[in-house]
Amino acid sequence: MGSTAKKGGFFLLLILTWYALAHSGWWPEYMLPAPEAVCRNLVNGIGSGRYLMAIAVSIRRILLGYLISLGVGIPLGMLTGRLKWLDETVGSLLLGFQALPSIAWLPLSLLWFGLSEKAILFVVIMGALLSITLATNSGVKNVPPLYIRAGKNLGAKGKTLFTQVILPAAFPSIVIGMKQGWSFAWRSLMAGELLFINLGLGHLLMIGRELNDMAQVIAVMFILIVIGLLFDRLLFSRLEAVVRRRWGFDQV
Repeated sequence: MGSTAKKGGFFLLLILTWYALAHSGWWPEYMLPAPEAVCRNLVNGIGSGRYLMAIAVSIRRILLGYLISLGVGIPLGMLTGRLKWLDETVGSLLLGFQALPSIAWLPLSLLWFGLSEKAILFVVIMGALLSITLATNSGVKNVPPLYIRAGKNLGAKGKTLFTQVILPAAFPSIVIGMKQGWSFAWRSLMAGELLFINLGLGHLLMIGRELNDMAQVIAVMFILIVIGLLFDRLLFSRLEAVVRRRWGFDQV
């Protein structure tokens, strides 16, 4: 209850500060709309179905791209982490690509796929794939050799060694990569949806900017924050809790 009260008090203070600044007259309404204007925009957008449709489209895109990134990134990270020759070749290439902002992939995707869903999907995949792969690679490399020797002494080898020893030991790093990949996937998705006309939350952000409708911009930002918090609570926080219990961190 104490933690909930602190959070509630903090956010109430933020809203009151926002309300006071919005009604101070220091900025025009199109630059800093009042909280009630953003609430009206949210209610109207949800009531008309406009926001719900955009949420559904964006969620479908990011889930598809993110799942593909997981399906490719985790096995690739494990292989590059275990095979030295693959790490020195493909791994070094992936490390170089990691320095590229995800938005840098958009011109290439537009040339390859045109103004299509595939172009946005490609940007989302590239935004998440590298983080997941490199985090998995790092986790596999940092598995203590003692664990591997102990597993071999107990008869584990090949697939069994990989699934029963290496994968559990690397799992904390994989979870970190999954969480980072999710955030990068959202950023990539918004970049793709902002740059050409399509359904989605990024498109609504662009429309709000073009119409000087800051209430819509803040409303969409609020929706993005809520979606991010929901997925964190439902998925990543639970995975992190499993890691903490598995490694005994909850007992510290």
